[in-house]
Amino acid sequence: MPSIPVLNLEEDLATQVAAVAATGAEVQIIGGGSKRFYGEPMEALPIDVSAHSGVIDYDPAELVITLRAGCKLSQVETLLAENRQMFGFEPPCLGADATIGGMVASGLAGPRRAYAGSIRDFVLGAKMLDGRGKVLQFGGRVIKNVAGFDVSRLLVGSHGTLGIILEVSIRVIPMYETEKTLAFEHASADRHVAWINELGALPYPISASTWVDGCSLLRLSGSAQGVDYAVVQLGGDTVDSHWQAFREQTHEFFDPDQPLTRISVPPASAGIAIDNPQMIEWGGAQRWFRGELDIAGLRQQVPGQGIGVCAYRGHAAEVPVFHPLPDTTLKLQRSIKSSFDPAGIYNPGRICPGL
Repeated sequence: MPSIPVLNLEEDLATQVAAVAATGAEVQIIGGGSKRFYGEPMEALPIDVSAHSGVIDYDPAELVITLRAGCKLSQVETLLAENRQMFGFEPPCLGADATIGGMVASGLAGPRRAYAGSIRDFVLGAKMLDGRGKVLQFGGRVIKNVAGFDVSRLLVGSHGTLGIILEVSIRVIPMYETEKTLAFEHASADRHVAWINELGALPYPISASTWVDGCSLLRLSGSAQGVDYAVVQLGGDTVDSHWQAFREQTHEFFDPDQPLTRISVPPASAGIAIDNPQMIEWGGAQRWFRGELDIAGLRQQVPGQGIGVCAYRGHAAEVPVFHPLPDTTLKLQRSIKSSFDPAGIYNPGRICPGL
């Protein structure tokens, strides 16, 4: 494995931000660029943070790694794998240059997310550069240190709107002894959702599930004895793993030439009346639809807590990417942003106007 470059640009970045803040200009944070499609487009002064890199602290026995945000995600995962460890939330790279900062800022997680937790559940601490050019640090590098725990979690899914992520401490987990994937036929989305939620109440070592083209795939992860027992009890056909293709969205369902819509719902929700090709994962909680859709009309059809329609990629420019926030939530989000970025210089409008 190529060594992870070490370069501390903290002082340089702080100087750049302070200078920009003094002029009243706006900043576009540039990292690896692998997730630039995810969010509203911006026009602002670019500040490249991708070279701010290096492993600050990693003792495999502590199950925590502290990294500068410019570290390449693929290289960090290779380092963890050498020690039989991994990120529990199975983050997608979506490109060779994906960075740790982009992983945290986007908040995206892979197939294991529904069974192991999201990025937010694994972040222990963070260091960031606020809109005044000041360095702020929250949380710690050990699991028992909970000081500022929730503040560091705010950076997850913030899309760079609160500040530049400089460092992050993340809890890692041991790799499983073995994994197997089973395939089952379920003709309808509703049948898959009912089935996977029934399994959720049983003590099987499920670590991922998906449904596409009438086929349900179930991944089992754990000890060889536990996984083999579950295979015997569940039946189905043992198949080759497709989870990397789902995680990196290279599976044929994710046709790059067609729009892609993501709908988040409570896991046991009934099927959504859309005729487009569909893929279901996260135990029914995340549903993808391929092809053109009336996003505005769909958002009016599915109001309610815990439901969100994301125009993930490929939609018309005038369609907001993220589901509109309720007024009370938007007010709270703007208040949080004003605390960290009072002049609103960071990634303006990346999530929605005013954020």
